[in-house]
Amino acid sequence: MPKIVLEGLVKRYGSFEVLHGIDLEMEEDEFTVFVGPSGCGKSTTLRMIAGLESVTEGEIYIDGKPVSQLEPKARDLAMVFQDYALYPHMNVAKNMSFALRLQRMPKAEIDAKISAVAETLGLTDFLHRKPGELSGGQRQRVAMGRALTRDSGTFLFDEPLSNLDAKLRGQMRAELALMSQRVKKNMIYVTHDQIEAMTLADRIVVMNGGYIQQQGSPEELFKNPANKFVAGFLGMPPMNFLDGEITEKSGEIFVQGQGFCVKLSQQKAEAARAHNGRSVTLGVRPSDLVYDPAAAEDQSLLVSIIVSEYIGAQTVLLCDCGGQKVEVELKSTIPIDRNGQLRFAINPDGVHLFDKKTEIAL
Repeated sequence: MPKIVLEGLVKRYGSFEVLHGIDLEMEEDEFTVFVGPSGCGKSTTLRMIAGLESVTEGEIYIDGKPVSQLEPKARDLAMVFQDYALYPHMNVAKNMSFALRLQRMPKAEIDAKISAVAETLGLTDFLHRKPGELSGGQRQRVAMGRALTRDSGTFLFDEPLSNLDAKLRGQMRAELALMSQRVKKNMIYVTHDQIEAMTLADRIVVMNGGYIQQQGSPEELFKNPANKFVAGFLGMPPMNFLDGEITEKSGEIFVQGQGFCVKLSQQKAEAARAHNGRSVTLGVRPSDLVYDPAAAEDQSLLVSIIVSEYIGAQTVLLCDCGGQKVEVELKSTIPIDRNGQLRFAINPDGVHLFDKKTEIAL
């Protein structure tokens, strides 16, 4: 289970630079997820690790050895693609054993590997079926099984669940999580779905515009985003952002904006005091807004409902706060006046401040 290091990784297509010097270390036996919007460079990074894209500048090290000039087959990697890439004329067992048969591995050894991997992935009863006789989720498991039978040191996944419907994606996320626990290997996973990233990763690498914005555990990135982009990308519903200014009144520190004036907790105030008078963006997640008609004005937001979305146990409200949009979550059983104004108390520990120009967390 090798350690993988990306050092100053640059990718250009002609004069257009896609990656701008990526530095990253992925530890042994770690599930790393690259996440970001389309065009951010996450799939290009994965394909460079796999050897499917050339490196313009920089180097990739696997177990301390430079591999950027090696062919894909020499890198001890196995890759699962978005479109499954199964041979339609071969049954499941033959699809999973294809690479092993090319290596002329003994049949008994091949059968043992296929049997073990099929049991892990719940494919034992489907080994004699062809891909056309399988569901989308089953075909994706076959693609994963084909990678697992190779017994490589690292597994690469390029948006493997994006072709599945929402319910099946949820099931496959759970199966992937179980598989990563059973199979102690390095796994590098690319997705644009932040829920997949949060639920699967040991380490999340958030990318945008060819740069790494932040990396760390899901909890670290969720609770302490480095900038506004990371804060808004992770979490569903996304973080609310309100434009305001840091002000000081009678020794207390506030963020004041159109339609709100929120007092900061002592811990937040100490960090913000040096920025008195600075234009900032106040960030607060919907889950950190609690319906409380009796909340103090300087510790809450007064909003008007624009749209109410009932999703079962919870309702998501799109609201207006002084001309700025705010989303809040509350239990569907809470009676509220949808035509009036509602007050939501702010969890003081859930307040985030970002510089208005640089968008970096203060």
